[in-house]
Amino acid sequence: MSIIKKTLLLSIVILLASLSKTFASDLKKVGKFKDWEVMVVSEASGKVCFAQSAPVLQAPKKNKRDARLFVTFRPGEKISNEISTTAGYEFNKNNSVLATSGNNKFKFDIKQQGFAWMTSNKKENIMVKVMKKGSRIMVTGYNEKGSQTIDHYSLLGFTKAYGTAKKACS
Repeated sequence: MSIIKKTLLLSIVILLASLSKTFASDLKKVGKFKDWEVMVVSEASGKVCFAQSAPVLQAPKKNKRDARLFVTFRPGEKISNEISTTAGYEFNKNNSVLATSGNNKFKFDIKQQGFAWMTSNKKENIMVKVMKKGSRIMVTGYNEKGSQTIDHYSLLGFTKAYGTAKKACS
């Protein structure tokens, strides 16, 4: 699946997640685990399962955005541990999007239509391990005007949500 199709699918999933259940019959909330929740959606290529979280703290405080961090499984496409994020705005093409937890830093390589992804499954696997052990991860991005934002995500419940999402798509 092309990155544009993935972006559109992820945008649709987020939109559906925000709609009432009567409009989102294909999107199923599997469970909530502290600060993380697990969703499953059915599409033509099969089930897509993901764990997602919203930031517990955003900077700057006055700029509330609909940010999210995702770990997605797409067994129909043989994709697992796909990490993506949105800050609720279009990312600046000249600045990096970084996730930081302790001394660990992870760069998102692709920025498109308000989302960022990594291109290395090896890095994604390492980031998942860090997230399982950590308590918080920060995602730093820059909007189109070059202003920095930092989203702080709690990792409470991540391990359980991750396992539930993985199992839901196995």
